Formats: sequence, structure tokens, C-alpha cells
Amino acid sequence: MATAGKVELAKAISQKTGVTQKQAAEFINSFVETVEEKLGGGDKVQLVGFGTFMTRKREKREGRKPGTGEKIEIPASIVPVFKAGKGLKEKLNNK
Repeated sequence: MATAGKVELAKAISQKTGVTQKQAAEFINSFVETVEEKLGGGDKVQLVGFGTFMTRKREKREGRKPGTGEKIEIPASIVPVFKAGKGLKEKLNNK
């Protein structure tokens, strides 16, 4: 399975839309920055049919260091979450 990074995405967007790869890369960077800003402000970002970006609070919990097995406390944190939309799920399952 291949991984598509920003360069590959910019190239694909460029080919589909006719904009330059540089313009496509600028769009991708702007999109990512905007999503980060919205999530940081406590908002959700919903792209109907594609999915929703949101955050969730993860409570503090106990964990273990992999090498030693020593117990450690993992602090509470806010984590990003992506929930796929119906259209994306159907596309991935060829429906």
C-alpha cells in the first residue's frame, strides 16, 4: 500500500484542476492550517459526504514504559479525530 504525501496530493490536484503544482500545494497547506485553527478553537470541520474533523478529550490514564514495564501516568490531552462520512465509506467499499 502506497502513502500519498503532500507532494503527491498536490500533483494529483494539479492534474485534475489544471492549476500549477505550487498553487495546489499552497491550497493544501492553507486547508491544513485552517482545519488546525478551527479545531484549536473548539470547532468541528464537516465536509458533507467526506467526513468530519473534530477533537476529543482523552482523560489521564495509567500506562507502562515499554522497556521497563514501569508504571507511568499519561496526562490528559486533546486529540484530533476524523470520522468518515457516508459517501467516503461507500466509495471505499465500491457501492
